[in-house]
Parts: sequence; C-alpha cells; structure tokens
Amino acid sequence: MYTFHNTLVKMLLMKETVPFDWSRIWLGEEAPLTFLGEVLFRSVLMYLLILLTLRIMGKRGIKQLSLFEFSIILALGSAAGDPMFYEDVPIMHAVAVFAVILALYVLFNYWTEQSERVETWLEGKATCILEDGEINLSAFKSQKLTYREFFGEMRQYQVEHLGQVRKVYLESTGEISLYFFEESAIKAGLPIFPEVLAQARQEISLIGWYACKSCGHVQELQPTPKHACSKCQQELWLEACRTKRIT
Repeated sequence: MYTFHNTLVKMLLMKETVPFDWSRIWLGEEAPLTFLGEVLFRSVLMYLLILLTLRIMGKRGIKQLSLFEFSIILALGSAAGDPMFYEDVPIMHAVAVFAVILALYVLFNYWTEQSERVETWLEGKATCILEDGEINLSAFKSQKLTYREFFGEMRQYQVEHLGQVRKVYLESTGEISLYFFEESAIKAGLPIFPEVLAQARQEISLIGWYACKSCGHVQELQPTPKHACSKCQQELWLEACRTKRIT
C-alpha cells in the first residue's frame, strides 16, 4: 500500500511532457548542464576499469567466448554502462560489481581446472555433429542448429558436398571444426549449395546414387514415387555429388 501511494503521488506531481522539447531531449530536465562534465569523468573511469578487467582476464577473455565468458561480459557491460551517465548510481557500487565478477571468474576458472564436470557445465563441450559424410541427427538437433546455419558455415571452408568431410565438431564457443577426407578417400555426398538443396524431391525417376537431404546418407535408389531413407526415414533426395575439394 505504501509503495502504491508513493507511485500515485509521483504520477500526480509529474508535469505534462512537451513533445520535441529540445532542452529536455539534449540535456534532460533534472540534471544541470555541468553534469555533462561528470558524465565525461564517469565514462573515462568506467572505460579504464573495463580495460583493466579484460587485461586481468587475459587474452582468452577477448577471443571467441564461451557461454560462461559471454555472461561475464554482459554483466560487465551493464555494471559499466549505468554509472557513466546515471547520477544516482555511485561509482563505488560499480567497482564492487566488477570486483565480485572478477572473483567469480577466478573461482570458476579454478573449479574448471579441478573438475571436468564443472568445466562441461560452465563452458559446454565439443560435439561431433557429422561423421564420415553423414549428419549425426541426434547430436545435431540437440545443439539447436539449423541446416541453413550449418551448411553456410561449411561453405566458408569451400565444402561443396558432405562426402568431402570426415568429421565436424561444434565447439563450446559455437565455432565449427572440420576434418576432411584425403582426396583419394572422398566419397559421394549431399551437395550443400542453396540452389541445389532447393531441388530436393521425393520421386526418383532414374536409377542412381542419391543423398538424403535430412542426414546426408547416400544409397542407391530405383525409380519410385517415394523412398524412405534407411537411416532417418525422411523422403527428400538429391543426386549425390562426387566432386573433389578445391582448396
């Protein structure tokens, strides 16, 4: 009841906002013009504090971030941003937040070095999502990837079809690591060019080797209106590609 009463009083005391009040837009209504100088001071101080924090975290803290490290950066951003221009946020409060976050970072790093289970929980682990030219569907779906994202990443490595790739790992940082077949070991695989993937079909008109659009499994098919993949039971197919990889 007390909180509601205070809120009601504040609403009644608020004056009507004038649209396009340039003084309010640029300078605000509560803080004096001289507060801009304090904003400059706060901004420089908090920026230097961010640099110091990242320096303490080391190079690992500014490379591709794990989920744990990314959460720390988000927390630091919030703790650093508010004191830069909110006059009612004391700088020492932000410094205390930085100290706690750094302490947690050091503590969790120690725990991850001591326990593989803790490391996996905090930072995740690498997951094999493709092996011997075929997608591991259970692992693939567990990572909440889309085919568009996955194939787009692979095309960055000049991959034309899955038969060129021996293994793909999704790292804890979200990057993918690819391991290729030797040229002599490349086999038929699912083509991953967007315009080719759009031509997937159920009906098979000519006998030949076809790749399942869902998992990349390659098998020989006879002319038939519909054929289920022996691995994942999906029914969309593309002619398997056998081209060598050009690096």
